[in-house]
Amino acid sequence: MTAGGPSDETPGRRPRVVVVGAGFAGYHCLRTLESRLPRGAADLVAVNPADYMLYVPLLPEVVASILEPRRVAVPLRSGLPRTQVVLGNIAGVDVAARTCTVVDVERRARELTWDRLVLACGSVTRLLAVPGVADHAKGFKSIAEAVFLRDHVLRQLELAEVADDPAERAARCTFVVVGAGYTGTEVVGQGQLLTRDALRQFPGLSRREVRWVLLDLAPRVLPGLNPSLSAPALRVLRRRGVDVRLRTTVSEVTDTCARLSDGTQIPTRTVVWCVGVRPDPLVEATGLPAREGRVVVDDHLAVPGHADVYAAGDVAAVPDPGRPGEITTMTAQHAQRQGKLAGINIAASLGHGQSDRYRHTDQGFVVDLGGAQAVADPFHLPVTGLVAKAITRGYHLAALPGGRARVAADWLVDAVAGRQLVQFGFVSETAVRLGDADRIT
Repeated sequence: MTAGGPSDETPGRRPRVVVVGAGFAGYHCLRTLESRLPRGAADLVAVNPADYMLYVPLLPEVVASILEPRRVAVPLRSGLPRTQVVLGNIAGVDVAARTCTVVDVERRARELTWDRLVLACGSVTRLLAVPGVADHAKGFKSIAEAVFLRDHVLRQLELAEVADDPAERAARCTFVVVGAGYTGTEVVGQGQLLTRDALRQFPGLSRREVRWVLLDLAPRVLPGLNPSLSAPALRVLRRRGVDVRLRTTVSEVTDTCARLSDGTQIPTRTVVWCVGVRPDPLVEATGLPAREGRVVVDDHLAVPGHADVYAAGDVAAVPDPGRPGEITTMTAQHAQRQGKLAGINIAASLGHGQSDRYRHTDQGFVVDLGGAQAVADPFHLPVTGLVAKAITRGYHLAALPGGRARVAADWLVDAVAGRQLVQFGFVSETAVRLGDADRIT
């Protein structure tokens, strides 16, 4: 079937498009399909463990008690009104039979047939072979983990204030973040301001007792971004008193200590794991060709030899047009654009529009350090301070698929009234155990 040609589906039956995952790639794929396909042209199905798309870049503001958790959750049913949402995880894919097995939220298995399949299941937390990380470190990739971390940090201050043992008091006031990439840098920036403001409610603690430590094996913070962003970000963090240790990481994590690669030990009850992500392990179960754990696709996002199977986002090894021989990095920008292109090309395969190949222009990155501080390089023009902060928030409002007014309102309330510091304890530590991050079902 040629791109843009008529569909080869069975006459009288509407083709079914199943999209696995509703993150940046999956959500924008379905959104594009809904806009490009006439009503009745196809049945659209989203398989996702939650009924929302998570806007991950704003999770650090949930930890910081600036945004309510719902602000970073874009409802699928209202955002994608023509899509059937199936809550669950894909446990297996039979490409030859055009079926996939879904395990729903009550752990019941069912089979879905498809005529077009889009793998957009994203990534999971990357765990290294570091003793104790899976059992004692805190993850940071979901709303539950963000809410738990916020409660945990505030709880440590509560317990530190009443601790009789000075060593225990110091350990509870020490927060270690591993990974100085985009996520880790934002988490430590927002977290440090959270504890600074929280100390007003803890008269028994002083600011000099609270310590934030940021670790990374790289020689600079934000190692994957423009080097011009690293120096100003480092200056902001160190000016606030954050202990930034480069070329250093953890060698072991216990429930009371982080042992570092340089042989030192940091007594702490909090190690936040922001080292990175890896493609969803579902890739291995599909049997499709893979590269670096990601499904191999051509520049139209189709899997070679399987014209009806597409992949986009973190799970797809998409040829990078700007770096011959390389594949695109795992970023939200790529995922969003690839999801949109997958929708365009699937619509074309069903006879609506023309297919296209993947191409992109790097628009730069924004990193929110909390308060009035941010760093950004829009179109490779580095800026810092209030200008960068305005660009950062403007970018997020533009990229957020829904709920912009509510996010802007929360920002306004925070600026005028300050953050509201409450710990609910709704999320238990066992519910966000980092060692379970790689589970498929």
